[in-house]
Amino acid sequence: MEQKTKVKAEDGRQEMMITREFDLPLELLFKAYVEPEIVEQWMGTKVLKLESKKHGSWEIETSDAGGNVVFRAGGVIHEFIPERKITRTFEMENTPFGVQLEIYEFQRLTDDTSRLNMHVIYESVAQRDQVLKLPFAQGINMAHNRIQNIADKLK
Repeated sequence: MEQKTKVKAEDGRQEMMITREFDLPLELLFKAYVEPEIVEQWMGTKVLKLESKKHGSWEIETSDAGGNVVFRAGGVIHEFIPERKITRTFEMENTPFGVQLEIYEFQRLTDDTSRLNMHVIYESVAQRDQVLKLPFAQGINMAHNRIQNIADKLK
């Protein structure tokens, strides 16, 4: 089955473009990225901090059944334009991946549909290529499917 989330990564570039159209009003799609309770649901992780504002910071962590932290990430929000754009850094702890820059652009298509365009920039081509060797595209598609399902219930 074709994935609804499209990942475009050109050879030799240290960036990727990710796009997804949602059957959600723009306001709900944006809410899914800025309200901690909703982020926790679709990411399947705990939101420790989410300051949805310019110069705000964010931090998430995931624990196993024994309560041991198995994943932690965070960053700084550099640009925040409600229902339009979020520019932030993303840094995972205890991994070989460096800091990446993420630019999220939210676009209204109709009253009931919207698009998310993500521009992700890595420190190097090699780092980006390492991410692409993981089941990254499937994972982000699954996360976007969860956003659609969770936000559908908020309509």
